[in-house]
Amino acid sequence: MQSPTARSRRCVVIVTNPLSGRGDRRGLVEQLVQCLLARRFTAEVCDDLDSATRLIRQRMDEQSLRVVVAAGGDGTLAELANRTEANVPLTVFPLGTENLLAGHFGLEAQPERLCDVISAGATVSIDVGRANGRIFLLMASVGFDADVTQRMSVRRDGHIRRWSYMGPIWESLRHYDFPELRVRYQMPDAATGTPLSVELTCRWLFLFNLPRYARGIPIAPRAQEFDALLDLCAFRRGSIVSGLWYLGWILLRQHRRLPDFHWARVRQAEIESDQRVPYQLDGDHRGWLPLRIEVLPSRLLLMVPSRWAAEHADRGASSLQPELGGVVPAP
Repeated sequence: MQSPTARSRRCVVIVTNPLSGRGDRRGLVEQLVQCLLARRFTAEVCDDLDSATRLIRQRMDEQSLRVVVAAGGDGTLAELANRTEANVPLTVFPLGTENLLAGHFGLEAQPERLCDVISAGATVSIDVGRANGRIFLLMASVGFDADVTQRMSVRRDGHIRRWSYMGPIWESLRHYDFPELRVRYQMPDAATGTPLSVELTCRWLFLFNLPRYARGIPIAPRAQEFDALLDLCAFRRGSIVSGLWYLGWILLRQHRRLPDFHWARVRQAEIESDQRVPYQLDGDHRGWLPLRIEVLPSRLLLMVPSRWAAEHADRGASSLQPELGGVVPAP
């Protein structure tokens, strides 16, 4: 149910990303605007993040803001999450390359459907991760795929399509040497509940907030948005051959049986290496090790389809009490 105050908030701020997704989908933003106007909302479109941030703050102060729409991909929504307070409702009009978060929550690139979501006004508060002070929504990784995104960031000069990654992938195949990563995190002792420090080394590392990765690869299918934990997945061997071996086991959803795979649910982790190693957040290059990661419970107020909110209401409420995660022992 919406409160009278929520119903009176009729301003929708749409933030577009000129570099996100395919250019032939940009006309959908205008269709979204017309749909909102037909439903007696006001729509303000910005393509500059600094201007959008000021506008959002002004509309929040006026108590007129209904929702901020990220018209782009996962990176566009993450950028807005980093620029707004926790009480600002966000949603996404998925015009990016992968749109992993939108797929998870059932948000579609159809103006009428998104207008339905905005009219209903159902919101959920989900966890996010924070890496070296920057919020991420889906996942963080260190290793081969982060090297690919770093090379992609150097080459990028416009819209990205899936084939745009072929060049960076080829360069990483030729040059990435899989440096050792040192990982440290804490977990509660099963007997006493006191924190225990866990250290490990690996060559591939992923930390998931949501169970989504590019092309639907199920690395962490049990990751949850309400559990106040991140799913840490580490693979110890480093080579292209071992990577293909791991991929096969992942696609069969049997990788947790591998003796050189390590899984844990963690609240924070620290990663370092003796070499210069990049990391990526939500598919974008964001920096170089060392890296400190933590979870921020219920940090993002996300407007979602009413059906999704209703179906996950019980799980969300129960998951607000974090489970004591631990390491899955190798078989």
